[in-house]
Amino acid sequence: MAGKRFQRTEQGRREGHSATIETEAPEREVPRFMTGRSETATIERQLTEPSSRRRVLVESGVPAGDTHGPVRRRDSLCRRALAMADMAAAAVALTLGVVILGGDRVTLALAAAIPLVVLVSKVAGLYDRDEHLLHKTTLDEAPAIFQLATLYTFLIWLGEDALVVEGTALADGGDLGRGQVLGLWGLLLVSLLAARTVAREVARRLTSTERCLVLGGAEAAKGVDAKFRGARRVDAAVVGRVPLEPGEVNGSGPVVLGGLDELEGLLVEHEVDRVIVAPTTADSEQLLYGIRRAKSLGVKVSVLPRLFEVVGSSVRFDDVEGLVLLGVPRWGLSKSSMLLKRSVDLLGSAAGLVVLAPLFGAIAVVVKVPSRGPVFFRQARIGRDGKQFQMLKFRTMYDGADEAKAELLDLNEADGLFKIANDPRLTDVGRVLRRFSLDELPQLFNVLRGEMSLVGPRPLVGDDDRLVTGWQRRRLDVPPGMTGIWQVLGSSRVPLHEMVKIDYLYGANWSLWLDVKILLRTIPHMVARRGL
Repeated sequence: MAGKRFQRTEQGRREGHSATIETEAPEREVPRFMTGRSETATIERQLTEPSSRRRVLVESGVPAGDTHGPVRRRDSLCRRALAMADMAAAAVALTLGVVILGGDRVTLALAAAIPLVVLVSKVAGLYDRDEHLLHKTTLDEAPAIFQLATLYTFLIWLGEDALVVEGTALADGGDLGRGQVLGLWGLLLVSLLAARTVAREVARRLTSTERCLVLGGAEAAKGVDAKFRGARRVDAAVVGRVPLEPGEVNGSGPVVLGGLDELEGLLVEHEVDRVIVAPTTADSEQLLYGIRRAKSLGVKVSVLPRLFEVVGSSVRFDDVEGLVLLGVPRWGLSKSSMLLKRSVDLLGSAAGLVVLAPLFGAIAVVVKVPSRGPVFFRQARIGRDGKQFQMLKFRTMYDGADEAKAELLDLNEADGLFKIANDPRLTDVGRVLRRFSLDELPQLFNVLRGEMSLVGPRPLVGDDDRLVTGWQRRRLDVPPGMTGIWQVLGSSRVPLHEMVKIDYLYGANWSLWLDVKILLRTIPHMVARRGL
């Protein structure tokens, strides 16, 4: 950054905008913003100069806050991909609902109804959501898609009545029947979820990595960088950080690119797409200055508030005459929520045991025949309120392997837990069962007995549980689960101190939909063989 400064033209100032260029100048000797004819001549010379190393950022004609080229292209591609996906889903649903379920022929009116889904999606805000997010996932917007499918089907049903009166029906056979309407709704819901998932993946692969700058301390920047590197569905990278506190030096994380007073130039020089603000004890004016300058250059801004480490994402925004307050819900599950969760556990575990009974029998045979020992492995775990229970698994190791654990402690690959990817105690059948997490299925019996839940914090063995102290032990207020956020992220990659924080946030943010999302994400997790 030595010798580089960014200048503003006289013409841009007269027009109410800014034309910013990068020029060479002695460090701290040339004013940051210059005026006069010599500056205009410099701009004209650099705009015509062929050197690829000269970067010219011209903002004249672009209102403050507009996104710059790469960001605008990324957002536009994502919107268009989602709009095409919505129309494709509507076309499939309408065609199958009319032709397959009703035996009717497709008419011109049916084709004209397809673009209506784009209008409904836009009104619902389903095209504007992604530009604010780094982790763009269709599953998180499933409730909104449910509403979209319901409203669109309702409009088609209303429109069908109007078209029949005018003599032009959506289906050649006339009025849509009840079965067709219900079928259209179900087909549209499934088609939208599938099409939007594919569209987001295509858009992610066609766009460049989102370049992020952390505005905050070294530890926060290091944590964000680590999360980005380990995330599977987030295509973003930290290019560096700008400290809010003056005089900060480089730590072990992302490099310090410069000071807060150089933020505008740094955003341009490093082609930053998004600023991630990690507040510390810095003065609020400095923080607001950084956010305003980033937004004035069209750079997206995300905030990493430390408050959410405690309350999670379940806060409610309360507007009192323009005064914004955050309502923080109680921690844990109410009695009615616990009853609802237990009812789902009973139904789910009972249904699972019935459906999977043939698989249980097959696994029992392949576990018992090749190696000596019982079919089930029982291990003492710590459950809700610190009570001990016997957790069931299909045996994956040779009989008596638990006693050999002490000899393998130097091979441990996890932080705070005992995990070995290629554990020598595993049998050949056990390796296959663990790879697909099939060894966990007998815990359905634990769920049926009320010792566990389908979703919840992972129950720990006594030695690991004793490492969890203080407020982190509140994780025991929630029933332990067969699966949870920790397992979906990859249990062997998440250290113990991160795991207990995740478990605490699960209790702070619990909802039935959260449990459903975790269960749905567990399936691809198992198929992708990430159980080890």
